[in-house]
Amino acid sequence: MAISLDRRAFLRTTGLAGLALGLAACGETTAAGGGGGASGLGSVKLQLSWKKNVEFAGEYFADTKGYFKAAGFSQVELLSGGGSGTSVESGLATSRCWAGLSAPTITAPAVLQGAQLKIVGATFQKNPFAIVSLNKNPIKDAKDLAGKKIGVQDSNELVWNALLKANNLDPSSVTRVPFQSDPSMLTSGQLDGYVGYVTSGPVRLRMQGHDPAYLLFADAGLPLVAETFTVTQETIDKERDKLKAFLTAEIKGWRDAVADPAKSAELAATVYGKDQNLDVKEQTEEAKMQNELVITPDVKANGLFTMTPELIEQNIASLAKAGLNIKAEQLFDLTILDEIYKADPSLKLS
Repeated sequence: MAISLDRRAFLRTTGLAGLALGLAACGETTAAGGGGGASGLGSVKLQLSWKKNVEFAGEYFADTKGYFKAAGFSQVELLSGGGSGTSVESGLATSRCWAGLSAPTITAPAVLQGAQLKIVGATFQKNPFAIVSLNKNPIKDAKDLAGKKIGVQDSNELVWNALLKANNLDPSSVTRVPFQSDPSMLTSGQLDGYVGYVTSGPVRLRMQGHDPAYLLFADAGLPLVAETFTVTQETIDKERDKLKAFLTAEIKGWRDAVADPAKSAELAATVYGKDQNLDVKEQTEEAKMQNELVITPDVKANGLFTMTPELIEQNIASLAKAGLNIKAEQLFDLTILDEIYKADPSLKLS
């Protein structure tokens, strides 16, 4: 992606103070003259976790193919994230958005501060966080980190420390190097690896003629989901059917996205993110990479965005390693998706 995704952890933590009060009054954001659509659900705003690139291909398909309108919405406005003060959690608190895409490591602190929020689905079954290295000196297992120089942004300190804890690694056994998403530090030998996103770092390195390796945090003792659908408890309680309609349209959009990485890249680069100077070839490769995070055997069996009880518990355990002690029922509510797939099993991937 054109801009490193690793900065998100910092950008999305802004504005957490005062969420408990703000979310108590949080409701739907409806545009003027918001009627329309098959069921008259009006217009809502979805806050993305980052700037408009291929990461949100499913949303682009749902919009382009009219799935949102067929579900009853006159419009689902996609709001770019990535700027200071534009976190999903603060957006929900101020009614800037009706729903948002976030991550457990961002939503959990808000909930622990009293925010009435729930995660109702997860696009990425595996978080993109990874240790990116080169195959000439690969880091393929957490134990390989000992004695290595690893680039870690300050904004990623939480997950980095959690990874070390999950693998019983003494922080002093690894040399942590200040890092600002410059892959040349890896290719020039200043680093043995860096904390980055698997959906972007390895793709860029390959396109530059390098042979990258990577170790997903999710495969190294720290399973966490990402691009989680986050809403207020009030929305679940008072607008359940509306939320079902929205998630059903999203499911249809993401079915199309995972089936067509090239079209996903085209929509990102030439339509929705056309002001981001995105490269279609790079976006196509990133779409292929992210499909590996979206589609798992459990998702094939249970449906897009679903989380098994085991995966939920693994996420709760990972959050505890990051110092975020929260119960599953405080953070997750997958019953809406259960009801959607029970009503229409054909929505599952064939």
